[in-house]
Amino acid sequence: MNNIQSNKNLNSPSGAGGYSHIKATLALAKASFRSIMRSPSAVVFTLAFPLIFILVFGFLGGGGTKIDLAVKPGSDVNNPIIKSLQKISVIRFSKSTDLVAINKGLEKGDYDAIIDVEKNPAGMPAFITHVKYTSASMDKGSILKSILNEVTYNLNTQNLKPTITEIQATTVTARVYRQIDFILPGQLGFSLLSTGVFGTAFVFFSLRQNLVIKRFFATPVRRSSIVLGEGIARIGFALLGALVIILIGHFGFKFTLIHGATTVINMLILATMGVIVFMGFGFVVSGLAKSESTIPPISNIITLPQFLLSGTFFSVDAFPTWLQPISRALPLTYLNDAMRQVAFEGAGLWDVKHQILILVLWGIGIYAVAVKTFKWE
Repeated sequence: MNNIQSNKNLNSPSGAGGYSHIKATLALAKASFRSIMRSPSAVVFTLAFPLIFILVFGFLGGGGTKIDLAVKPGSDVNNPIIKSLQKISVIRFSKSTDLVAINKGLEKGDYDAIIDVEKNPAGMPAFITHVKYTSASMDKGSILKSILNEVTYNLNTQNLKPTITEIQATTVTARVYRQIDFILPGQLGFSLLSTGVFGTAFVFFSLRQNLVIKRFFATPVRRSSIVLGEGIARIGFALLGALVIILIGHFGFKFTLIHGATTVINMLILATMGVIVFMGFGFVVSGLAKSESTIPPISNIITLPQFLLSGTFFSVDAFPTWLQPISRALPLTYLNDAMRQVAFEGAGLWDVKHQILILVLWGIGIYAVAVKTFKWE
């Protein structure tokens, strides 16, 4: 009878003698969080590296200038104006045929201008060029104006028949899109990826190697409490790092937070989803690793392709066509994209449900693999 009662106590939520699994989980989380804070590598990968990149791009800005120019659907493209602009290397033409998407892109700063060239029914001038700029990139708009003026002058002086004598221009008011608005979400994703993969892999491999988990089995602590406690610590540390990165970017380099505190909260929710998914990769690595020295190469196989191909530094659209499907298959790509939409475009979590769904599917898949590969001893 006493044995039956004892077993009931052990299996009850409070455990034997009033033992609380919730308190055990929180105690493990607290101890793990302290351990993370004392780890130089954790601080370096979570805060130092992302902040270094943010500082570099924040102070120096981007690389060479490119003007993204959209042609209005239905516009005459077989004219000397468009053909002359196509020969200018700094101008990058959009292939979009959706006018609504182009106008939205113009408001968001994805395009620097939209051009519409039409033949003049009156005959003089032969063509009329309509250009709509965006205030999100006035500097590039000024460059494009100079280019158009030069093209107009050259065509009019080289041909006996007048080509362009009039350019009609308007400006769409939009938010200023800075380099930091692209770089910071990518660096935040890199921070979450590093924390989730490297941190989880090293910690659980070390706990298993040092027989710490085996000692836990001699206590009333559940396996789920161990995993949950470590998970809470990792998530808490990752969110703390994310908050620091966001605030430094906003107050130091004018990183756009379109809805202020609400945007920060949405970004932290996305960060939580991201680090949970990336922790799954860490569990897989800790299960596959045969020794501590094999953890970095296995982790790098997972992290480096995402770091390089997920739009951390450059837009996925800038990659070769054959490489873009690979980039769009990586979970970090969707986290970065969701972060940018929430921060700059003011999107809500429901607006980025597609990206969240992809992350959830990745999470289900990777944790299914983690269950098969994870080892306690």
